[in-house]
Amino acid sequence: MRLAQYLPILDWGRRYDRGALGSDMMAAVIVTIMLIPQSLAYALLAGLPPVVGLYASILPLVAYALLGTSRTLAVGPVAVISLMTASAAGSVASQGTAEYLEAAIALAMLSGIMLAILGFVRAGFLANLLSHPVISGFITASGVLIATSQFRHILGIPGGGDTMPELLRRLAANIGTFNIPTLAIGLASLAFLYWVRKGARPLLMQFGLRPGLADILAKAGPILAVAAAILAVMVGSLNERGVAVVGAIPRGLPPFAMPEINLGLWSQLWLPALLISIIGFVESVSVAQTLAAKRRQRISPDQELVGLGASNIASAFSGGYPVTGGFARSVVNFDAGARTPAAGAYTAVGIAFASIFLTPLLFSLPVATLAATIIVAVLSLIDRKTPLRLWRYSKADFSAHIATIAMTLAMGVEIGVIVGVSTGLILYLWKASRPHAAVVGRVAGTEHYRNIERHEVITWPHILSIRIDESLTFLNARWLEEYALERMAERPELQDVVLLCSGVNSIDASGLESLEAINHRLADAGISLHLSEVKGPVMDKLKQTDILEELHGKVFLSHDKAIAHVIQLTDADPQGEDHWHARGLI
Repeated sequence: MRLAQYLPILDWGRRYDRGALGSDMMAAVIVTIMLIPQSLAYALLAGLPPVVGLYASILPLVAYALLGTSRTLAVGPVAVISLMTASAAGSVASQGTAEYLEAAIALAMLSGIMLAILGFVRAGFLANLLSHPVISGFITASGVLIATSQFRHILGIPGGGDTMPELLRRLAANIGTFNIPTLAIGLASLAFLYWVRKGARPLLMQFGLRPGLADILAKAGPILAVAAAILAVMVGSLNERGVAVVGAIPRGLPPFAMPEINLGLWSQLWLPALLISIIGFVESVSVAQTLAAKRRQRISPDQELVGLGASNIASAFSGGYPVTGGFARSVVNFDAGARTPAAGAYTAVGIAFASIFLTPLLFSLPVATLAATIIVAVLSLIDRKTPLRLWRYSKADFSAHIATIAMTLAMGVEIGVIVGVSTGLILYLWKASRPHAAVVGRVAGTEHYRNIERHEVITWPHILSIRIDESLTFLNARWLEEYALERMAERPELQDVVLLCSGVNSIDASGLESLEAINHRLADAGISLHLSEVKGPVMDKLKQTDILEELHGKVFLSHDKAIAHVIQLTDADPQGEDHWHARGLI
């Protein structure tokens, strides 16, 4: 059973039956139909020959079926990773050259190695470094970049570029040379594919099809668009009128060979490969967890790193480029009834069959149709609701979100990711350095203590009661020291300070030093420092130091007992309205 943790196929494989076989085979047929045009389109987006998209959709699926933990995740080329591949490979070689393809293969190899290593050291938690606002901003900006980059194919004009200013400048410079037949095919493909996404399912249901079947057929709509576009080119000889077509696609299975180890090239690509690995893993594990939750299944993020690493290494060995779990095809796989990762292996067989027998039929496929496929697919990546929601909820998260979008559009995907992660971490550190703390008083008739700024509570002029709502670390220890001393200066009659530590989960060396400094400063002023509601693990650490012996007050199990003890010592009790703070109820 322990071996099954590293080879998940040993877990689900021993329970595989005829019912699962039928469900997986049906899902594989549907996903294969969807994946063929997508693989060709995403290879085009990555600046690679279309056949490379097919190569990246065969062995990676088999590798994931052996090592992945999601029952329904479909691995292969995706839009964002294809864009990042084009940006990274384009920085070291020109599109269309052997060096460019070598760079794309090297990216797959490097990403695979990095993901596998992270999986073996159980580093799945690193995905948490990318906050949702950063990921959402990056994917939104990438969607805009991807859609904009494909309009040149819709128009049939030269273009290209990695940033929005560059893309728009080149589009504007060549807009007058657009090709009318190409534009007609591109717009027709766009309109049809967009309608298929929105209107095909309701129409099919009106004809009596079950909702599930209607949904699956609607998602297979790109195949019909591809067939119609090929037919139009062949009947009208449109390739002779300037319509760019895919052309000859090598027939057969992908070449299986050890990627060339070029240390000079790898040294140039390791950072883009790391970014591709992180973005790919976050996207993949998010999809896998969402689908697993719907069936009350679970995935292992650490093992997912291993599975995705093996998939990318397999892609490199078969002449492909970086891959990850795709949202659209995984949802189709899920809806089609896939029950185990074997569905992915059967899909690989289907893609291999298409590579051997169907590639000649794709010679006349217009590039404009593939571009339309990409544009419609990435429309779902553009999140228009999140910015407003973040603005209302958290200005800091909104800043990270907008900074990621702006830098991705202006400087490219790699800079966008780096800036987004950096902004998120800086904002987190800034917030962590200014933790929430509050002066609290007793709610009348209870043993509860609340913020005097928010509630009507009882306070005592000789007692300062402070609630700390964060762990004490090197980031905020000095701030707490200053906060406590400022509050102390506001109370000339002060005799006792009680720190309510129910929200403190840990205290590091810097936090301990600040506690000691507060204790000594208060003692010099003749004021006692007490602690209340200190958690067990924190108390265990404090017992290993001298702070408890040096403390000029006591440690109490509850905050109310601490206040009662201090009141009893001074024989004081709150009387009259002067001891009430009415600051408004929330």
